[in-house]
Amino acid sequence: MDRAKSTLEQWRILQAVIDFGGYAQAAAALSKSQSSLNHAVAKLQSQLGIQLLEVRGRKAYLTEQGEVLLRRSRHITQSVAELELLANNLEKGWEPKLTIAREIIYPMDRLVDALATFQPLSRGTRITIIDSVISGTHDLINSQTVDIAICAGLPPKGYISEPLCELDFLLVCHPQHVLAQDPNIEDDKTLAQHLQIVIKDTGNATHMDIGWLKAEQRWTVSNFHEALAILNRNIGFCWIPKHLVDSLLSQGHLCQLNLKGNSHRRVMMSLVIPNRDVQGPASELLEKIIVDKHRASNDIAK
Repeated sequence: MDRAKSTLEQWRILQAVIDFGGYAQAAAALSKSQSSLNHAVAKLQSQLGIQLLEVRGRKAYLTEQGEVLLRRSRHITQSVAELELLANNLEKGWEPKLTIAREIIYPMDRLVDALATFQPLSRGTRITIIDSVISGTHDLINSQTVDIAICAGLPPKGYISEPLCELDFLLVCHPQHVLAQDPNIEDDKTLAQHLQIVIKDTGNATHMDIGWLKAEQRWTVSNFHEALAILNRNIGFCWIPKHLVDSLLSQGHLCQLNLKGNSHRRVMMSLVIPNRDVQGPASELLEKIIVDKHRASNDIAK
């Protein structure tokens, strides 16, 4: 078996030189001397028999061949990093803490029910729950900063998910709101004349606030509790998960609006494990509990 001509450290140094914009910046970021980085890259080029970088002025630029090899090297170093994480996880065994991303439309009582079952078996595992909205949940999955994610709709590209349940959204307003005088709305032009309450997307890059967004007047809030507080003051209308407004509708505190052709909306909730390779036994157990409880609930519903 032939020995590799290059090392992972050499490729990591090359990546740093490009990512940080030069040898001096990379040396500072890596806490190494600039001369050692120059030597490592020069040796790499010599070993491969190909020029990877060319220096113009004070900055190093990739050659065409360098771009191809650097791109491939990132996959390799990432795979090694994931392998080391897996080894570290296997060494640690049972996780001392778990972080869960919960799309805020997912019923908290369903999650608490699963956690209550998990608690006696948890060996003291600490739980952190992060409430997120739309692309914010996707950000947490993509960055793999959570152990378990419960997201709405399809997961980010490249991830698989386990369907849990479907949730209905209802269009509601205060019973004394002008829209409640005739709750059967023929077209969305009527809604466009009134103030809408929407829930803010927690994503960093994109913003896909929850709700129909054609109203000229719009107030954006962080969660449905704030939205309900506003509706309670006879201000605006809002799409809200059915489980949050069922009792308020039955008590007459809210009025359901029926938009022709769109009286309610349905969203599939799914469970995602962002990185199966580093999933530990505590995460596996909690995942199983959550999924099994939904399956049992769905069987009863049938």
